[in-house]
Amino acid sequence: MKRPVDSELMLQSPVLFMQGTILVFALLGLFLIADFEQFAAQASAIPGSQEERTAIQTGKMQTEIYPLTLFAVGGMMLFPAASDLITLFVALEVLSLPLYLMAGLARRRRLLSQEAALKYFLLGAYSSAFFLFGAAFLYGYAGTVQLSGIASSIAGGSGNDVFFLIGIAALSVGLLFKVGAVPFHAWTPDVYQGAPTAVTAFMAAATKVAAFGAALRIFYTAVAGAEWSWKPLITAVAVLTMIVGSIIAIAQRDVKRMLAYSSIAHAGFLLTGILALNKSGLEASLFYLAIYGLTTLGAFALVSLVRDSSGEVTDLNRWVGLAKRSPLIASFFALYLLSFAGIPLTSGFIGKFTIFSAAYESGNIGVVVVGVLSSAIAAFFYIRVIVMMFFTDPEEDTVTVSIPSLFTSAVIWIAALTTLAFGVFPTPLLDAIASLSTFVR
Repeated sequence: MKRPVDSELMLQSPVLFMQGTILVFALLGLFLIADFEQFAAQASAIPGSQEERTAIQTGKMQTEIYPLTLFAVGGMMLFPAASDLITLFVALEVLSLPLYLMAGLARRRRLLSQEAALKYFLLGAYSSAFFLFGAAFLYGYAGTVQLSGIASSIAGGSGNDVFFLIGIAALSVGLLFKVGAVPFHAWTPDVYQGAPTAVTAFMAAATKVAAFGAALRIFYTAVAGAEWSWKPLITAVAVLTMIVGSIIAIAQRDVKRMLAYSSIAHAGFLLTGILALNKSGLEASLFYLAIYGLTTLGAFALVSLVRDSSGEVTDLNRWVGLAKRSPLIASFFALYLLSFAGIPLTSGFIGKFTIFSAAYESGNIGVVVVGVLSSAIAAFFYIRVIVMMFFTDPEEDTVTVSIPSLFTSAVIWIAALTTLAFGVFPTPLLDAIASLSTFVR
């Protein structure tokens, strides 16, 4: 006789994988954050004030970056693990509030950084209000905030469908804002550009895992029985996100804004894993989140190394001929871009193949077609940057590539090796994910 499967273990296994992934990303993010040069000497000082200049000259640093990072990580760990809507909301605020502050702590271009923090805070407050509004309507529908209770109410068909539709739509707004999906993406390019690069790297990698983890938990367990109600909405958002992210990225001339729109496009690819609503979709989503986060950390680590006398240089026009100055750094960045584009022998190719395959199996053929076409469009601007770095003569410029610290070097090498390893030998990670990727409805 077969041994019965522990349903609680089945429920928690994907959560444990996501929490482990968040911890790895947080550790690598802290390696980048360890470079104090990126952060304001005194966060409360007015940009350009005598107080700030004095703090810089004397070398006195007052940084709250580490406790803020730990608070954010705590919220991220709780977000995909929560089993009720109230805990989900608390986790959302615990991970969001520190990020609002961290985005405004850049040492250089302080006004741009503080503008990014303010935009992130205001739009984040609106999205949190939508999330809480949706939670209230779902409570009115099911009479409980427990995800299992909502699933039972859907199965019994005893609730008010109008309450449910309003609730799931408003709740989705809060989740889609955190993942940077269209049309809730407006904060992404500004915050990615204005925040300190180390914070951007941490945010882009870890927050995506937490937000998609919570989305997978809700759509795969609580509302899976009512896919007729939310699937058209998520399908439209996924299609728009892939198209808008891929097309607008072509026009970007700032490398951090380009990576921001790339992140938006990848959010659309990840939404196809939610649409699949099967075990393959969950496995592919977990794999995609892991490999995308590692590649993103490596890419932003390299961005922080290209500098001039004023600090980081993110203008793509000044990256022309970068391979002539530093062939190794340009090669690493090219590797990450090829992975984002989904070129074979990189982890990005395996990620896109698995997630599109899962969506195809579930009958979402139209979304897969849009995803493939969007990937082809995205490949254009990734390869354009590679051509600029390797096959264009550099102009006279003061741009230099600084020697990375030990911590930054570790992030770059770990990201590069895993990008290649999971592109050539993805089976161990895929098998590990397959053994635990089951949510109980």
